[in-house]
Formats: sequence, C-alpha cells, structure tokens
Amino acid sequence: MVDARRRPSLKDVAREAGVSYQTVSRVINDGGRVSTATRDRVLAVIAELGYRRNDAARALVTSRSRAIGVIADASPRYGPVSTLAAVESAARDAGYTALVTTTSYPSPREVAETFRAFVERGVEGVVVIAPRVSLAHVTQEITAGLPVVLLSPGETSHDGITVFYEDQELGARLATRHLVQLGHRKVAHLAGNQEWLDGQVRLRGWQAELRAHGLPAPAVQYGDWTGESAYRIGRRMVAAGLPGSIFIASDLMALGFLRALYEDGVRVPEDISVVGFDDNEFASQVFPPLTTVRQSFSTVGARCMEILLGLIEGREVDTSPAVPELVVRASASAPPYR
Repeated sequence: MVDARRRPSLKDVAREAGVSYQTVSRVINDGGRVSTATRDRVLAVIAELGYRRNDAARALVTSRSRAIGVIADASPRYGPVSTLAAVESAARDAGYTALVTTTSYPSPREVAETFRAFVERGVEGVVVIAPRVSLAHVTQEITAGLPVVLLSPGETSHDGITVFYEDQELGARLATRHLVQLGHRKVAHLAGNQEWLDGQVRLRGWQAELRAHGLPAPAVQYGDWTGESAYRIGRRMVAAGLPGSIFIASDLMALGFLRALYEDGVRVPEDISVVGFDDNEFASQVFPPLTTVRQSFSTVGARCMEILLGLIEGREVDTSPAVPELVVRASASAPPYR
C-alpha cells in the first residue's frame, strides 16, 4: 500500500502494477516496447494513485529542464501576437514549456535581467521575438551564455545570437512584381511604421523590385499599421490624384485605405489596384477580396524551435529564411490603358 501522506512515486506505480520501473517510465514518456494490456494497467494504477510526474526532480537527474524562455514584443498587433502563439505551440509540440515575458519599452537592463531570470529557472535556450528595432538591437548587445534565436526580419547572426525570420523583403518584392507584371508602371507604397523592422524590410523590397524593372519609386506614404492612419492617407491621395496601383504594408492598413476609396466612389481594381501584406483572416472577405502576401506563422514557429533545439544539442542548423507566398485574389488587375 502507498502511504496517503506522501506523494506517490514512479516506484509505487511499478509495484502496484506489477511491472518494472523501466516499463512505467516507457509508458509515461510514450516509449515503445510496451503491450497495450500493460500500458492500460499502468495508466489505471497512475489514475488510482494520483501519480504526477515531478519535472523539477527529473530536470535535476537529466540536466534537461525541457523549458525555453521567450521574450516577446508586447504589441497587440497581428504579427507579434501570431508569432508568439506559433512559437509557444511549436515548443509544446516539441515537449517543451515556454516561459514568456513581454516588453513594450525594452532597456538593456530589463532585457539582461530577463535573461538572468531565465538562466536561474534553468531554461535550455531563449527565443526573442523582436519586430521592433529597439528590442532587436538591445538583444544583440546581450551576452546570454545559452542558445538564443532572434526572430527579427533583416537582422544578421553573430556569436551568441542566431537570427531567423520570414523573408518579408521577398514578400514585398512579390507584391510589387505582381503589379508590375500586370502592366502597372506607377506603383505607390503605403509603408508601415519605420520603428518596426517589418516596415523597413517591406519598404526595401518595394524599392528593390521597382529598381529591378527600371521604374521610378513614387514618394512613400507612411502609416502606423492602423486602419485609421491608412484611411486618412487614402483620403489625401484621392484628393491629390491616385496612382494606378499601390502596395500597402499590412492588410489592416489596406482595409482603411479601401474604405477611403469606397467613400469617394473609386473602384477597385478598375480605377486602382491594391495589394496588401499578411493575409489576415479578413483579407478574403473584404470586397473585392484582397490580393496579399501570406506569412506562415506556423512554419516560422516550427523552424524556430528546430533551430533552437539544434543549437541546444550542438548540431548544425539551417537558418535560411522562411519563404512567404503571394495570394492572388481580385483587388489587382491590368490597368485600363494596357
């Protein structure tokens, strides 16, 4: 019998089930070489005794905490939130717990203290989700002493920091190229906040693709990722005279821009072609359905964990950027003069 005053152990389960300690371990850790009947008997005893695995003790024995630290930008915007959810899900799928800290205005001291707290809690590695310049640059100044993967578009790896990202500059080029291939020779850009690396690399992609086709780059319009900022810009552009096409750095801004066009009776794509970025869930539901660039957050999360686990285990890792996809719908077409 098991003493009710103490927590039941794995050996208690083995004794009550009439199997070896190793058999119980294989059942708990989903190992092979256990018959269905034996597995069912062990699981029944676990339920009867109320056995719970002691992960802290397991970490002391194996020197593996099965935990990672995650530092994430505290912005509620679509990209950072979706990336954080994807990383946490990928960690869970890999059998790891993610300890998450968010920050809005990161200072070197705050980030260093967060790393120190992670080390004290025994994490095996850290992921930093840094879409903004401030967190990306502060992280690159830290000497962590454990594997770090920095999710930050356009940044460069160096000793102690391994950078990975989805190639948003390529995504911007795909969006711009689509408009050029339709026959547009004036492709405007409504850019995102330039304190964000996402905004910077999407702007660079638009510029690079226009240069590749020998086309001039019109004056850039700068939004702040909100639909309201794009709505105001759209109203001004309608009054000043619209270009034949525009690449907008986020779907939410595209939504605000489309509202400004609709209110003035401008037709899309007959009067102006519009391409967005993100493939937000509403992109296929607006009218007309929005042509946009799809980011695969699940791919980014899975690849991020593959890289971090490789670094933890001392293996060579593939940090080549994830590749976005252009999703063609109905908001862009050939110009009427073509």
